[in-house]
Amino acid sequence: MKMIEVVAGVICRRNAQGTTEFLATQRGYGDYKGFWEFPGGKTEPGETPEQALARELKEELAIEVEVGEFITTVEHDYPGRHITMHCYFCEIVGGEPTLLEHEAARWLKVSELRSVGWLPADVAVVDALEKQI
Repeated sequence: MKMIEVVAGVICRRNAQGTTEFLATQRGYGDYKGFWEFPGGKTEPGETPEQALARELKEELAIEVEVGEFITTVEHDYPGRHITMHCYFCEIVGGEPTLLEHEAARWLKVSELRSVGWLPADVAVVDALEKQI
């Protein structure tokens, strides 16, 4: 089974009412097209998870982020591959999210996190967020 190490960013913002919201993106390609995820991607040789996450979010969403606190590492088996996904809180420090690889994006409050169809590995991230917040 192929082993893949990936990173995901739980991008946070405060809305006008002062409530924290999280950015969810909908995949626009591949076997899981249409499922929702916390954006990110594969780490490259020599990169730290934080460096990989900043690079991936710039490539996918055209944003600069400050990578913050580590949230969790998720181990998940998909058909033909095993992923190890390191997840971090992120804050946008430059640019506005622009969908370069995704079909859609939504800002979700904690109470809305279960309102979208998450990729299986990302469900564990939602579980971790609900425990922490």
